[in-house]
Amino acid sequence: MTDRRGLPDAALRGTFNPDRLRQARYLAEKTKRELAQGTGVSPAAVGQWEAGIAAPRPDYMQRLADLLDVPVDFFLAGRRYVRLDVGDAHFRSLRSTPAALRAKAIACTEQVWELTHYLEQRVQLPLVDLPGFSGGEVHPGDYAGDPSGAARALRRHWQLDGPIPHLVNVMERHGLIVTYLPFSQAETKKIDAFSTSHLPRPIVVLTPDRSMDVYRHRFTAAHELGHLLLHNNIAPGDPLQEKEADRFAAELLTPSRLIVPELPKRLDLHQLERLGRSWGVSVESLIYRSHEVGTISEPTYRRAFQRLNQLRNLGLFPAESVNAYPGEIPSLLSKAFDVAAREGLTLTDLAAALKIRKTRLQTLLGRNDDRPQLRLVVD
Repeated sequence: MTDRRGLPDAALRGTFNPDRLRQARYLAEKTKRELAQGTGVSPAAVGQWEAGIAAPRPDYMQRLADLLDVPVDFFLAGRRYVRLDVGDAHFRSLRSTPAALRAKAIACTEQVWELTHYLEQRVQLPLVDLPGFSGGEVHPGDYAGDPSGAARALRRHWQLDGPIPHLVNVMERHGLIVTYLPFSQAETKKIDAFSTSHLPRPIVVLTPDRSMDVYRHRFTAAHELGHLLLHNNIAPGDPLQEKEADRFAAELLTPSRLIVPELPKRLDLHQLERLGRSWGVSVESLIYRSHEVGTISEPTYRRAFQRLNQLRNLGLFPAESVNAYPGEIPSLLSKAFDVAAREGLTLTDLAAALKIRKTRLQTLLGRNDDRPQLRLVVD
């Protein structure tokens, strides 16, 4: 059997990578039925393409590329590829995250890894320095089930003393990939944030709604770091793992031996706000911390949140965007590209190597151009 160019069907299958079709479909949030309708074949045929049982003819590949907004050669074999499953990532809001959106998030993470892998062939990135991590596996060791102890151990290992002013950059300096992918606001409410340690480099994906509040953004990053350090056996959405990651984040950002002496003896929201600015955490976080360490009672704890919500409704204690804090914006991949660019690598070259659109590459590098576009209209 041959295709329209006279190529044997078996030879065409050898050049077509079915995983790339699956990845592109997930990124575009398309169903097999939608692809079938767009290409003029049956859903069963699309299923066979993704299963590797058959390969689409060249004319079908062009239609698929148009539908999924990728170059035709995106589907070709020959590039390094890693496949993640949904169970390989920590999703904080698993139950409220639709399956299609989880699949899209995983496909994005696969592309982030592929970009990282390509850049790492040209630029020496920081070695992964995460206790217990080795080649896609985490071994919590003595700190399994002890998130506060794990946070203290990591502080010692990374030689952190006092407040951590640039948490995201600290994570990047120790070889973790932190990325910021612009899902839509509706999507990020369902995705929240996620991470995986099932790759040669751990990856943490932060999302835009967290960036509207730098303190929430930092706590989320610390929470995902807790998952990477503590939870190799992922149980996405598991309440116990989520609580442990929260306890890790609180101890990492505000170690009890240092923060307890600074907490006010009587609850004072304005004093907590000043203290929060020093430590890079929210007033809410310090209220939780005060209750956790026993400096305020349960009734005081509840009244504090009621009062804070009232003041927030009056415009007090406003959230601050992460854009004012460059140390909290992921930059490792962008800086790695800059180094490679000095050796001659261009965005066009890199996009061609990865077989993706240049606009998609800029997104993965964190270089989206948010400026309004000037359009000239000719009468």
